[in-house]
Amino acid sequence: MNHPQESAAPALRRLLDLLASGAATEDFADVLADARRRGAPAAVLAEIDDATWQALRVHRTLRQHRRREAELTALFDTAGDLAASRDLDTVLQAIVRRARMLLGTDTAYLTLPDEAAGDTYMRVTDGSVSVLFQTLRLSLGHGLGGLVAQTARPYATPDYRTDERFHHTGTIDAGVLDEGLVAIIGVPLLLGGQVIGVLFAADRSPRAFSPDEVALLCSLAAHAAIALDTAKSLADTRAALAELNAANELVRAHSAAVQRAEQAHDRLTDLVLRGAEVPDVAAAVAALLGGEIAVLDAEGEPLAGRSAPAAELAEAVAASRAEGRSVRHREQWVCAVLAGHDALGTMVLRGRPDLDDADRRLFERASVVTALLLLLRRSVAETENRIRGDLLTDLLTAPERDPAGLTARGRRLGVDLARPHLVLVAEPADGKTDERGRLAGAARRYLFGSRGVSAEHAETVVLLTPVESGSGSGSGSGSGSGSAVGAGDPEETARQAAERLARLAGFPVTVGAGRPAAGPSALAASYGEGLRCLRALRVLGRAGEGASARALGFLGVLLGDGHDVDGFVGATLGPLLAYDARRGTELVRTLRAYFDCGGSLTRAKDELHVHVNTVVQRLDRVEALLGRDWNQPERSLELQLALRLQLLAGG
Repeated sequence: MNHPQESAAPALRRLLDLLASGAATEDFADVLADARRRGAPAAVLAEIDDATWQALRVHRTLRQHRRREAELTALFDTAGDLAASRDLDTVLQAIVRRARMLLGTDTAYLTLPDEAAGDTYMRVTDGSVSVLFQTLRLSLGHGLGGLVAQTARPYATPDYRTDERFHHTGTIDAGVLDEGLVAIIGVPLLLGGQVIGVLFAADRSPRAFSPDEVALLCSLAAHAAIALDTAKSLADTRAALAELNAANELVRAHSAAVQRAEQAHDRLTDLVLRGAEVPDVAAAVAALLGGEIAVLDAEGEPLAGRSAPAAELAEAVAASRAEGRSVRHREQWVCAVLAGHDALGTMVLRGRPDLDDADRRLFERASVVTALLLLLRRSVAETENRIRGDLLTDLLTAPERDPAGLTARGRRLGVDLARPHLVLVAEPADGKTDERGRLAGAARRYLFGSRGVSAEHAETVVLLTPVESGSGSGSGSGSGSGSAVGAGDPEETARQAAERLARLAGFPVTVGAGRPAAGPSALAASYGEGLRCLRALRVLGRAGEGASARALGFLGVLLGDGHDVDGFVGATLGPLLAYDARRGTELVRTLRAYFDCGGSLTRAKDELHVHVNTVVQRLDRVEALLGRDWNQPERSLELQLALRLQLLAGG
């Protein structure tokens, strides 16, 4: 039986309850089914259907966040366990247990080199059931683990038994078969550029390991290598205390230094767990080491502290990345901030030209903690940008359908569409559509740390950046990443965006900017203006540049939504108008007469009732003010158009 007065409110409340309780995906469909069984009107059913779709999107997003939070929590717990451990066996057991938990695999294990035998052996396993597998020994270059130890690079395979990349041996294959393993990933434990072990995670069914999982396991391996080194140092210290009583004071000093390093690591880990930012970590490290710390992103832009010329540090950064350790560069120390082989930035220590081993390890631990923090920020930023990108796509596709709903939706996502924004439209300068994905990634990095939004739309990449109050001419200080985001001048912002996007993407990028706008309809119109500017740059042979309608001369007057006639006239004739106003001359009138008379000096002097020499002198002054190309065809056309528009406006 139909109930015309029935509304969708109960169903919407039920959807909210399902979201709050973390119900299964299938439960959301029951809400619409129940409404149909009750005979709800078609409009109510449509509203419930739309709300169900939106709730499922939020449900997926929450699930992704929970998964990411669980991974990062496990990683931070690992850091705490490693920092608190003193016994080598306890350290190794913690490593493999956390690796298995972190990736959710059936088993995890760790191999260490046997220098006497010249191979590696199974040191610790977790989740293993095969005695044959637990006693395996791997020669350098044999199997997946041997290749990891030989190349110092991570390797993963969805099916080890059929993967021809690895050198298979009967002994290794028998152990893998007895354990029932199929998918395996191995990452090196690096210390001073040397592989000191290999950390593995494996499943008994086919599985493809994602780049995020590889990066997270590499970060764990970096922590594990340093913690393993610390545990070995403590073990060596205990042995030295027993054997060398004469060196008691030296050993005590060494132990104190190691303990100080551990305490410092605990302090840095605690900072990260409490939600600190990169400048907070940099300040803590500077206080611990008694120097000045700067943190730069992958492009050399400062995230904390003073910047440094990228070219000056390039050699030191490359050496640090190759060695896996900090290196001395002149009077400063440089350490690459890495997540696996992914370079996230650089840490620079000034004011401490000499570092002992303990302080050097502390400096390197700080770079590992910074890598974890940057990896977390990047992951969160990419997730937020994907959700906001959907909003931007809807805004550009149908801004008039529900402007109030778009504005409210944006406010929930931290994007205030009621505030002025700039719309930038970008494309690869060569027009290759297969490069648009790289450009979209560059746009996300460009906006990282700001409240901007980017999305792929209609074969372009669109960036929506808030106009910061008091931005003035648009020089824009940017966000923590150093990008010129949030400026108010479309011309300057487009130019800077084209330059930085080109650096981030690795190829020239063309950027067109619309005028600042607020509200869905106005922002969509600004996108249209930016798109027309983009096409105009392409037609004018200016691909690889950034510009707004105002910078395109008379074409900008035609392409811009505002048709800024006064701005065009002022930009074209401004020097002549200012000179006439200041000196009481008639340069503008003389130039108009010259063009009206077809460039004839004789006819122009009759029109102006002056001597021909006066006309020549005035035109010489025009050339001095406007440049020697004032009478060239393209410039002449702009001048004549500006003169006509000024005359029409009563100027």
